[in-house]
Amino acid sequence: MLQPLLSTLPLSTAPAAERRHAPGQWLAQLPPIAFGLYAGLMAFGVYFAMYAFRKPFTVGDFGALTIWGVDYKIVLVIAQVVGYALSKMIGVKIIAELPAHRRVLGILAQIGLAELALVGFALFPAPWNAACLFVNGLALGMIWGMVFAFVEGRRQSELITAILCASFILSSGVVKSVGEGLLLRGISAFWMPALTGAIFAPVLLACLYGLAILPAPTAQDIAERVERTPMDAAARARLWQRYALGLSGLILLYIMLTALRDFRDNFSAEIWREAGLGRQADIFAWTELPVSLAVLGALAALMGFRDNRRALTANFMLMGFGLALAGGSSLGFAAHLLGPVAWMILLGAGLYLAYTPFNGILFDRLVATGGTPGNAGFLIYVADAFGYGGTVALLLLRNLPRLQLGWTHFLMTVSLITSALGMALLVAAWFYFDRRMTA
Repeated sequence: MLQPLLSTLPLSTAPAAERRHAPGQWLAQLPPIAFGLYAGLMAFGVYFAMYAFRKPFTVGDFGALTIWGVDYKIVLVIAQVVGYALSKMIGVKIIAELPAHRRVLGILAQIGLAELALVGFALFPAPWNAACLFVNGLALGMIWGMVFAFVEGRRQSELITAILCASFILSSGVVKSVGEGLLLRGISAFWMPALTGAIFAPVLLACLYGLAILPAPTAQDIAERVERTPMDAAARARLWQRYALGLSGLILLYIMLTALRDFRDNFSAEIWREAGLGRQADIFAWTELPVSLAVLGALAALMGFRDNRRALTANFMLMGFGLALAGGSSLGFAAHLLGPVAWMILLGAGLYLAYTPFNGILFDRLVATGGTPGNAGFLIYVADAFGYGGTVALLLLRNLPRLQLGWTHFLMTVSLITSALGMALLVAAWFYFDRRMTA
């Protein structure tokens, strides 16, 4: 079934002059904004559909089932996150070194394995089927890096990445709404994740083809954003040593943001149930739509900075605003000035304004500012490898008897702590990089 698709994909790394008849050469003639919109929408579609293989199980209600005293759903989330984090660790090397002609087959192989794991989740009895979600997470962890590799290092990277980042904000809500809809139609919580993935598979295949035919970055792209090349171990070590202290501070911030973001995302069903809105399938989607639009607009605006150093500063300012908005909204909710819907929307907007730059734009500009050929995928995966450890730690913390607060109360508390500590780390990192870039 895939052979006709694969036979038309530009898997060769030959120069453009030798591939003048490649399917996507017409894209090189598009105006820059049109090209950015096209590339962004194709990347958006691939990653949007990927979430259908990852997130729908989180809306399932598995009753009072526990494993060794730990809530069964928490075990499922941890199993998937551990697999996902392990995949990120492996991806530090693989994504940094991955040649362009292996991206398409890599994405297809990972999606296929993820869907098989979801079928296994339905077929094997609980609690042993938790292992299937570990495999599912392991299969999906490197897709972001492979998708981002298609679009980094271009003059339109902010626009493309903004659209791409909007995918994991909006898609999580949409696929959970689809999953909740299937549950309301009588599909079991164990079969629903595999069925949701199958529903979105055609979207993924169509957009992957559209992404795969993108032409390589132009000479002007390379002049402004530095050539993006595979990085061996020595190149990775040089880049890390150059910015080790600043990157360490940013990674600590990312650990906290990832844990908060995943908790809000994975347990939104429980939070809406506490608010009395748990049986509204569409609430997952429509509350994330304004968050997506806000983040999309803010990140796309960064494309207006042609100077890489100024753009890097603008990234830090945007992240600081996001942290302030996340903390301020939680204070407003605690003071009963905001209702649960307004709070979740504003918290999500602030959280994602601080979180999404780590997934491409921040590191893309950092590489461009440094002026040394390489790729942002390496830095993204270093951050991710540590970031998901924060998710596991927070879930285990939540399960401690003394900290088993309500889902809503726990989220509010963690968001306030993250906002305060995160702002301190962000300011310190900004001073570090500002001095390094000036020296």
